Amino acid sequence: MTLAKLESTDGLDLGGRRVLVRADLNVPVKDGKVADATRLERLLPGLEALANRGARVIVISHFGRPKAGPDPRLSLRPVAEALGQLLRRPVAFAEDCVGEPAERTVAALQPGQIAVLENVRFHQGEERNDRQLAKRLAALGDIFVNDAFSAAHRAHASTEAVAHLLPSYAGPLLLKEIAALKSVLDNPTRPTAAVIGGAKVSSKIDLLNNLAGKVDKLIVGGGMANTFLLAEGVGIGTSLAEPDLLDTAREIMATAKARHCEVLLPHDVVVADRLAAGAPARLVPTLGVPADTMILDLGPKTVAHYLGVIERCKTLVWNGPLGAFEVAPFGEGTFALARAVAGLCAAGRLVAVAGGGDTVAALNAAGVTDAFSYVSTAGGAFLEWLEGRTLPGIAALVQA
Repeated sequence: MTLAKLESTDGLDLGGRRVLVRADLNVPVKDGKVADATRLERLLPGLEALANRGARVIVISHFGRPKAGPDPRLSLRPVAEALGQLLRRPVAFAEDCVGEPAERTVAALQPGQIAVLENVRFHQGEERNDRQLAKRLAALGDIFVNDAFSAAHRAHASTEAVAHLLPSYAGPLLLKEIAALKSVLDNPTRPTAAVIGGAKVSSKIDLLNNLAGKVDKLIVGGGMANTFLLAEGVGIGTSLAEPDLLDTAREIMATAKARHCEVLLPHDVVVADRLAAGAPARLVPTLGVPADTMILDLGPKTVAHYLGVIERCKTLVWNGPLGAFEVAPFGEGTFALARAVAGLCAAGRLVAVAGGGDTVAALNAAGVTDAFSYVSTAGGAFLEWLEGRTLPGIAALVQA
């Protein structure tokens, strides 16, 4: 996939043209109100730029996982209303993404106006990448813009098939995400490090193998670190681990060593007899975990060690929390390291890019999301990019 072939709409005359924008409006909604508008806020500059250039902007997106056709609980109407409030301009809403409701709404748009169409997943052809549904979507626009990096790992009708039916371009948010990821993976300033956490090695085998060939330091934490410790013969008590993946963990460490990448594991850890808020916790050396306790967080010596390594690096990619941060007091290791990384970014000493749902939640809890160089709101797409995979939604733009 030659990313240099990705084109933006810069330089195009968009006056009066119908621009079909694939966005990601899949945001949390509670009691009919958007609970977290981060994804919407990031879309605003791109949508405003198109509208200000005289385009008739038609936004399409999925929302949730409807099981069998339309579901009022998964309507995009409240999201469209929230988007209009953020844009401070009227946003029309169509009760379907194709057919008469969509056609009527699009036909009524004047240059500079914006409409949101109903949830594309109300049509089962969306997730099947159905060409007939893609044709019906394409009929609504003159050009297609994909500005949903977070949905680009899915070969669906509104992300992949439609890109082959219209002149297709990359949106500014998608290009920004790609630039951030390329800066830490493809042409980083070295030395480079990766902080990889989360519960299971099984969900990140490809990611770990790919990063082992791209970074100089691979820092492992969270539940997955327990599997690596167990693979090295270290007792982990009752901690979460995947004993059937010990050989896989050893292979990853061997691959890293062969590629001159150092794998770092915890020196000291916080343990408790159960994962519960306020559970009595204590600090122990990694080699001294009591048999009746579980590892739930990093210890201060480990945080200091990891930070010392990162301070000697120029580039960092972070995916996954390093402890059970959702339950106090087991987020302190993640928070302390995140705040220190944010400080290095603020001082201009480090470029740090982070992403993934749990990662963003942990950085938000630490209060440092805005201080990182870039934080991706993408989940699966971010992971698949780190794994070195080709994302269908982006490949379609290159081939279109």
